[in-house]
Amino acid sequence: MVLPKAAAPAGFHHSALVAAQKLNRRWIGIDITHLAIAVMKSRLEESFPGIQFEVIGEPEDVAGAKALARQDRYQFQWWALSRIKAKPFPEERRKGADKGIDGVIDFVDRDEATGKEAMKRAVVSVKSGRVHVKDIRELKDIASRHAMGVFITLKPFTKEMRTEAVSAGSYHSPLWDRDYLKIQILTIEELLQGKQIDMPSATSPYAKAPKLSKEEGEQIALEGS
Repeated sequence: MVLPKAAAPAGFHHSALVAAQKLNRRWIGIDITHLAIAVMKSRLEESFPGIQFEVIGEPEDVAGAKALARQDRYQFQWWALSRIKAKPFPEERRKGADKGIDGVIDFVDRDEATGKEAMKRAVVSVKSGRVHVKDIRELKDIASRHAMGVFITLKPFTKEMRTEAVSAGSYHSPLWDRDYLKIQILTIEELLQGKQIDMPSATSPYAKAPKLSKEEGEQIALEGS
């Protein structure tokens, strides 16, 4: 449930929430999946930079994350992906070379061949159970066809896994003129403490983020209205 501070009810769909926020209304949004909540959060943050709201019902500590994983591993997976602003990878596309991928993060970089801005991709694997160095090897293989790979784990990772990840080398961003570790490992505990992936921004350094203003009395159309 997405709940703005000191709020009262107004809508439930993310488009309704954007409309309510734009009209400076007090609102509450409710849904049953962490995927839907992630969409709501993303839409609000993109539309209203700096917006403050509270989410009730998401894990707040490792014990809560473990409980969610035991209850429903897909809900856990969607929640974990939302912590790094990754999009879930469609189930029907997880075949062959991409069968170990749970999510993706698209970001802006420069194509070295053309010199023009182009979209690159970081692939994400989420694990709630036991982890092994072979998991990193599999991610390395998949990430070799993409810019980067990210491994999110509920359980602690081993020194061997870290060594294997480092052996993948770096991804160099021509646009940002920086090197980033090709394979990065983050634990759920680290994510809950605020740690994020070290990677290029999803937005071009030359682009301005879209922003909606809240003008008193202004009306906007809702989807389906």
